[in-house]
This record gives sequence, structure tokens and C-alpha cells, in this order.
Amino acid sequence: MRSIVGDVELTEEQAQAANSGLKALMPLIGAKTMLDFIVENVTAAGFSNICLVIGPEHGAIRDFCASRKLPVVFAEQPEAKGTADAVLASKEFVGAENFLVINSDNLYPVDGLRRLRAANRPVLLAFDRANLIEQSNISADRVASFATVEIDAAGNLTSIVEKPETVEADSLVSMNAWLFSPEIFRACSAIGPSAERGEYELTAAVQFAIDDLGVKFSAITTGEGVLDLSNRGDIDTASAFLAGRNQ
Repeated sequence: MRSIVGDVELTEEQAQAANSGLKALMPLIGAKTMLDFIVENVTAAGFSNICLVIGPEHGAIRDFCASRKLPVVFAEQPEAKGTADAVLASKEFVGAENFLVINSDNLYPVDGLRRLRAANRPVLLAFDRANLIEQSNISADRVASFATVEIDAAGNLTSIVEKPETVEADSLVSMNAWLFSPEIFRACSAIGPSAERGEYELTAAVQFAIDDLGVKFSAITTGEGVLDLSNRGDIDTASAFLAGRNQ
């Protein structure tokens, strides 16, 4: 059975995932979901321990992972207060190790994730704007609203500009793929909520770590693309993207 949501035709399973807000459980090719692909890529990049930060209402993700026997554990964010707060929820899982942080509605390239792991220090994966548009399912207009990355001559991150007013054609883009040291937890605990959305945002924590804690972040640039599943309109393009990759 299929369901129509706006201009997007969804299967019954896709409509259920969309309506629940659990984009990671969205089937994209057959029964294979976004979460299946994410776990596959993260594992292929050499990360052996995976933690999903979820809300207390997200029992469906726990059930899904158990049914798939996915190699994941869970950290609970009591309420959705922002990305920095979500990272803070993983503190017990992380311990004293460096760790990867990525979005659950993006599928990142395996090679880029491998390069983050190999860096073994605080680092951001920074995407070439033109290649990101060409090799992803994300329009140029949407990419123009993404955070831009500013780096110095040594390749160190100096700032991330959220919602930039002007965008240079050669500016690098952040898609929120990081390797952090545990020092980031101090920054996540120190910042206040943003004036715009009232959330504890990871970009603010990173800037605090740079400016107040003296943490140096390098930027690894990549010309690869990212699969994006931010809204329902991305479902068809995401499925086509993955189908083409698997041919």
C-alpha cells in the first residue's frame, strides 16, 4: 500500500516513519532504512562502537535495532534541547576516547569518515561546495543556507558561520561530521541556549572550545557528497541516489 504526502508518494512504511519523526527508520531501498545505511558506512570506516542518542519516546528505534541485531547502544536525551545537549548525553558512553559525531538524517561518505578516524584529534569534515551540490541530493539553494567553515593558513578551524548572509563560491560547508576529544563535553556544559532557537547548539560549543578552552580543530576537506534526508521531499531523491550508487 502507498500513501501520498504532499507531492511525495510514500509507501505505508515510509509514511509511518515520516509521521513519527524517526527519519532514521525511513526505508529507502526495499526494507533497508537510513539507519541501516548509516551503521554500514560507520562500520566500514572502522568505528566499532556505535551509540544512538534518542529521546525517551523513541522506543521504536530500540525495537528496530533489536529486530535487526544492529551493533548499537543507546544514550537518552531526556528532552530535545539541542545538538550540544545531545552530545552531552553520550558522555558516559564515550569515556576518555576521541569519538565521531554525525547526524542521523545524513549519510556520509565512508572515505571521509575513515579520514576523520585516522586524524585521531579534534577535526571537522569540510565539504567543497560545488562538489557537494553535484554529488548529493541537496539543491544549491539549500546548500547556500548551510554553515560555512573558516580556516586559517595552517588548516585550523577558526569559526563556523551559521546561516551566512553571503556565500562565496569557494567557501567550505559543514555537514556536522566531527571527530571530538572529550574536551567538547566541557564546552557543551558551559554554553547557554541560542538567542534564535533557545537550543544548546553544537556549533556554539565548538566555538567556545576554540575561543575559551584553546582547543585546536583542523579541517579535512573533501570533494565527496552527502545523502540528506532532512524532509519528506528528500525521500525519492535519497532512494534514487542510493540505487545509483548500488548499481
